Parts: sequence; structure tokens; C-alpha cells
Amino acid sequence: MESKPEPVADDEVPAKGLADQAQLGAARVKQVLLVSLAVLAASGAGSLLNGQWPDALAVGLASVALMFGWWLAHCGNSSAATTLLLATLTAMLTALVWRNGGVHDSAMLAYPALLMFASILGRRDLLLWLVGFDACVVVALVVSNAFGWHHNVVGSSGLYDMVDPLGILAATAGVAWMMAADLRRALHSAHVENTRVRESQKQIEFIATHDSLTGLANRILARDLLDHITAKARRQRAKAGVLYLDLDDFKTINDTMGHSAGDDLLKEVGSRLAAALRASDTVCRLGGDEFLVILGELKQASDAAVAAQTVLEQFAQPFSLDGFKVGTGCSIGVALFPDDGADFDTLLKNADTAMYRAKEEGRNAYRFFDAEMNASILEHAQLANAMRHALARGEFSLHYQPQLELGSERIIGAEALLRWHNPELGHVPPVRCIPVAERTGLIVPIGAWVLTEACRQAAEWAAAGLEGLVISVNVSPVQFQRGDIDHAVVDALQASGLHAHLLELEITESLLVHDTTELAATIAKLRNMGVGLAIDDFGTGYSNLSYLKRFEVERLKIDQSFVRRLHDNPHDEAIVRAIVQMGQNLGLKVIAEGVEDQETLQRLQAMGCAEGQGYLWSRPVPAAEFLAFALKHQAERKIGA
Repeated sequence: MESKPEPVADDEVPAKGLADQAQLGAARVKQVLLVSLAVLAASGAGSLLNGQWPDALAVGLASVALMFGWWLAHCGNSSAATTLLLATLTAMLTALVWRNGGVHDSAMLAYPALLMFASILGRRDLLLWLVGFDACVVVALVVSNAFGWHHNVVGSSGLYDMVDPLGILAATAGVAWMMAADLRRALHSAHVENTRVRESQKQIEFIATHDSLTGLANRILARDLLDHITAKARRQRAKAGVLYLDLDDFKTINDTMGHSAGDDLLKEVGSRLAAALRASDTVCRLGGDEFLVILGELKQASDAAVAAQTVLEQFAQPFSLDGFKVGTGCSIGVALFPDDGADFDTLLKNADTAMYRAKEEGRNAYRFFDAEMNASILEHAQLANAMRHALARGEFSLHYQPQLELGSERIIGAEALLRWHNPELGHVPPVRCIPVAERTGLIVPIGAWVLTEACRQAAEWAAAGLEGLVISVNVSPVQFQRGDIDHAVVDALQASGLHAHLLELEITESLLVHDTTELAATIAKLRNMGVGLAIDDFGTGYSNLSYLKRFEVERLKIDQSFVRRLHDNPHDEAIVRAIVQMGQNLGLKVIAEGVEDQETLQRLQAMGCAEGQGYLWSRPVPAAEFLAFALKHQAERKIGA
């Protein structure tokens, strides 16, 4: 985030401005000194021509002093030069008026000019001193003449008498013109600066309220706009709404084409949305690949559905990125005012909830918010909060279900299944807690614990006489995506002492479909360790044969939904038969889940299915019960043999 500029006080001037002002002041002092010297030269010449030697002497001394003042100003000491200028001229004028015509002398005209110079160039205390001094001179002249202490005689006028008044007027006019030019320049600079400040304020306000990438309104402006629209809708007893958009598979585009292409896609999405919607609607970018559309002037809820459908249609056409045509969809959540909320935060939260429902139900669709959906989100939050502490409190346990060879009914393995019992929530089934754990990332530490506990238990069983038993552990795609599943497996094997070939990881088809270099490398590490791989719930996903060969999968698990309907649904029977035959042709082991009765077992055996698990033999049970069952089953087989 960019830092904001520090505020500048009204009485502060930037350093450059101070330097410019000082430089201009020094130049003006030098100019005034030169004008004064010119006037003194003219006045001194007139005094010499008229034989007024004392006046010429006073003018000469003043000229020498002003030359010294010009040197001071040239050296940069304009303050001392100004003081010397004013003091010298005041002293010279006082001497002239006292000797000549007194208050009626033309030199008196210079006093106001000096005061003007002092007010512009000098300090306030110097101006006050000059005013007081000049006033004292006037009073002294008048009083001394009135009481006869001193006599000032006004002589007859000659042509040379106009030199001093004209010089004083010229000097005063010249200095006044320069100062007026400075004032005009200052006013123009102030106007330019004010214009710049106003433009800067507009730019700062735009940056604060708009997204820097797309130029769309951001969350701050969206809140203000929605508040305004809902207030208007409340007065008119109308509806308003929001569409919460999240791009589908945006991360894939970023990862494959680069972040620059991702940014281009976001800009293009913003442009399409802004062009497609009504003038009364506003498109905002909340961040990342999330957008918000604020809908005003809705007559009925179906108007929001029309807007959502319009957005989906905009995504039907591919986007052009770096010369490639890229297709992407979006999931949309819809929340209406006042039905789903009366303020920005509530409407946004509920629209977000609806958007996630759209993603769960297939993506590239829109869903309206409802109370049931909100209850689901609250349950999600409650479960996630309880799950964060479940590991530390020892609330998790593992149950085990035996896996048997169908021909001999020999126990060949066991599947470890997670169970969670919370003191407040009671028994929480996996179908409720596993999805929450995957969304929150808690599946990573929970999955590591499951691996460690399952391997430890399998090692104990081997020591108790169940040798060669393979333990199967379900692994979430999230654990692979974090990139450290191989480390978790190594840690579990080392901690338990279990041989790697006695561990089998059950993974889903959806994980293998997203074939990446990282995934291939991770699976290769696991295979090199000797760990087995099985595809869980085979037949319910993509059923792609290419990844079976690429990743050297060893076993397919037929989903129990097909197995349980085997004897009363011809389609399911056909699917199971096809999977068994495919496995045989590819040299893969096939195990059927959900075997619950003898009829199903016989059908599977007739098809050539080699392995199975299900309630026919045992439900998932705690470790101690599994050991007792396995030892008893082993003993019965020996007796039967």
C-alpha cells in the first residue's frame, strides 16, 4: 500500500519556495538600490550646478553608503542592505529638509516612498522605527519654526527644483511597478498551485475509491453507492440487489499464463460487465478475482435474475489473452434488499454465501441467497471453530474396516477411517467434517495425524501376528496441493517403523485430472518409497485411463453406490463389470466397496472381482475390535482349512 503524503501546515512553505522568495527579495533590493543611486546622482548633479555644496555633500555620502549596501545585497546579505538603504536615505532626507525648506521642502515627498519601501522590503520593527522617526522630524521642524528656534526659508523656484520631485516620483513609481509585478506573479503562482492541489485532491480521491487495475469502483465506493441506492429504494418502497461474482479457475490462468495475463483478464472482465449492464447498475472490483454488481431500481426479484443471466452470457464468449482464446466462467451469488439484508455488510455476506453455493453446484451459474444457505454457513463456521481444537483435545480417532480377498476370504488389509466425537456437537460424521476441514486447510494437520496413527496401529498389528496387512489411508487433494504429503508419509513411516509397501494411499480421480509437474514429482517420490496408490470411488469421476498408466496406480476401488445396487440395477451391474474387466486388462487390482450380502458377493466373484470390503464382514470398528475380529477370522480359516 502506498503511503499517504504528510499534511503541510498553512504557514509552512516548501524549501524551494523559500529559496525562490529569498532570491527574488535580494534582486529587488539591488534594483531599488540602483534606482535610488540614479535618483541621487541626478539630485547631486543639480545641487552642484546650483552651488549647493552641503546638499551635494549629503547626496554624495548617501551614494557611497548605498553602493556599500548594493555590495551587501550582491553578497547575499539583503537584510543588512535593506536596513542600510532605509537608514541612509532617511538620514539624508532629514538633513536636507532641516537645512532647506523644512516641511515645505520637496524632499518631504520621499518620506512616504521610504515608508512604502520599508513595508515591502524591510522588517516590521524597522517600519515602525521609521514612522516614529519621520513623525518626530515633522514635529521638530514645525515646533522649532513656530518658536523661532530654527528657521526654514522656502526660496524661489527654479528649473532645477523639479529634479528632486520628479526623481522621487520616478523612483517610487518604479519600485511600485516592480512590487506590483511581484504581487501579480505571486497571485498567479497561488492560482496555479490551487489548481494543482484541486487536481491532486481529485486524483487522490479517485485512487482511494477506485481499483487501480481496472478503474472500477472499489469496496469503499461500493459501500457508499449501495447505501445511497438502498436509501432511495427504502423511500420508494422498491428493491435493490447485489451480484457477487467470482471467476472460475482464475488461479489456473494465473499459474499457466502468468500474472500479467491474469491482470489483462480482470481488466477485460470489468470492461465487459460495465458495457453489458444498465446505466443504473454499478460494477465494482472487491479484490482478486471477485467483482460486485450493484443493482438499483429493481421492480421484482426476477430483474436480478435477468442481470445475473446477462453476466453469464458475457462469459460465454472467450477472452483474448496474448493472442490466445481463453474461456472462463463465473459463479454468482444474488442478495436482495430488503429481503436478504438492509446494509452493505449483510448483503455482501449473504451474496458471498450464495456465490459459494453456486460453485458447489457446478459453477458457471447463479444462485439466490436463502435462510437455509445461511444456516449451512453458520454450521460450517461452528464446525471449523470446533475442529481447530479437536486435535489438541484428542477428539479424533480411527476406525478400521477389513479388506478381504474374495476367493479365499483372507484379510489382506484395512482401511483407516476418521471419526470425530466432540463433547458439544456429539458424533460428527465424515461427510460433514471432511469438506469443512478441506476448505479451511485443517485437513493438512488432521491428515498428517491420520497417517501417523494408522501406520503406528498397523505396526502394532504386525507385532501381534497380523503380518502383511496393508493399511489404506484416504488422502485429500489439499494435502497434495500443499506439496508436503511426501514428508508427512516419511515421518509417519519412520515414527512407526512400518514398511512402506504396507502403506497404501487412496486418492481421488479429481486430483489426478489436474496433472501438474509438482503432482507428478510428488507421486514419483511416493512410488519410489514403495508406497502403494489406489483410486478411491472409481467410476464416479472422470474415469480417465491415461492417468492410470502415467501414475502407476495399483488398485481401483469401485464406489459403493454401484456395488449396493448391483443385483437390482442393470446399469450399475454393467458399470461394475466394465471396471473389473478394465482392471484385469490393465493388470490392476480391483476392490469393491459396500459388499453387504452374499448375493452381491457371488455376483462380484462371478465377474472376477478379486477383493472387497463391506458390512458383510464388518463395519468400521476401533482398533482393538478390529484386532480381535482379524485374529478370530484368521483362526477360523485355519480350522476350516
